[in-house]
Amino acid sequence: MAKAQKREWVWLQCTETGDLNYRTQINVTGTDTKLQIVKYCPRLRKRTTHKVKRK
Repeated sequence: MAKAQKREWVWLQCTETGDLNYRTQINVTGTDTKLQIVKYCPRLRKRTTHKVKRK
């Protein structure tokens, strides 16, 4: 039987504009909350760094 993973919905916030562009799930146990991902920002029309933002 598989163990249930604890996952949480979080927003990815653009570091340049401050917009909340993406919503995704992360594993709560053993995950660094200072995750940074390079994603596309529609306002700037280029790829920028996004950080995890909890609401």
